[in-house]
Amino acid sequence: MTDTWLNETLYPDWGQRFRFTRQLARIKSPFQDIAVFETESHGRVLTLDGIVQITERDEFVYQEMLTHVPLLAHGDAKNVLIIGAGDGGVLKHVLMHKNVQHALMAEIDGEVIRLSKEYLPGIGGNAWTDPRAEVLVGDGIDYVKKAPDGAYDVIIVDSTDPIGVGEVLFTDEFYQHAARILSAQGVIVNQCGVPFMQADELYETSVRRKKFFSHVSAYVAAVPTYVGGYMTLGWAGKDPALTALPAATIAARAEAAGITGLSQYWTPEIHAAAFHLPPYIAKHLP
Repeated sequence: MTDTWLNETLYPDWGQRFRFTRQLARIKSPFQDIAVFETESHGRVLTLDGIVQITERDEFVYQEMLTHVPLLAHGDAKNVLIIGAGDGGVLKHVLMHKNVQHALMAEIDGEVIRLSKEYLPGIGGNAWTDPRAEVLVGDGIDYVKKAPDGAYDVIIVDSTDPIGVGEVLFTDEFYQHAARILSAQGVIVNQCGVPFMQADELYETSVRRKKFFSHVSAYVAAVPTYVGGYMTLGWAGKDPALTALPAATIAARAEAAGITGLSQYWTPEIHAAAFHLPPYIAKHLP
């Protein structure tokens, strides 16, 4: 049998490929090309427009760092807004925190949700039926514009890069409304790419956020599937102390939130260290 390869199309001159055993699904939604592949090395793999979004084998790294870091830094997040993240992984990890009372996920592409439920059921788990969860298939940008002031403690943006359907999530208007609807200790985080290859993404996003937030930073996570080393997760908030918490404080909050022992990547020590950026990354923060 001839090997069949999935070649990622993120960069024109550097990339990765996966040998897959079968293509489970592929559709063209009104927003993007969505595909799910079965691989021996990484389990099932979800791609959007030819770019790998998540694999079953290493999804925990990205999901844990995108959720546990802002929620535990905040310390008492009750209302969480998730934009994107149609695979359900962020929603699942947010709902691990027993202090969270309501988590609203706004995903513009309902086909991502449908295919994830069907072919990647372990990613979202029981989050889809949790009574604290609300799933909105619609435009997260429009939702943020209309949401009341101070409605959310944490906003998590799990989007594609700032092209195509994800582009509007990186604009001045979006960050202005995000700042408005966050509470006094509010935090917003979003993926800012792999700075070894996408340094402009981190810099430009940080410049925009700085117009509306008093404290802008970033932290890192090593996700094997995302080619180029560390991925940066952009941070914007209203209290600079939240990015400098000692590991002991974070550990106490994790215990109170009920997530101790549930992680495969996140730990209080990794949380605290993640904000200490290598110079080649830190230089791209304004």
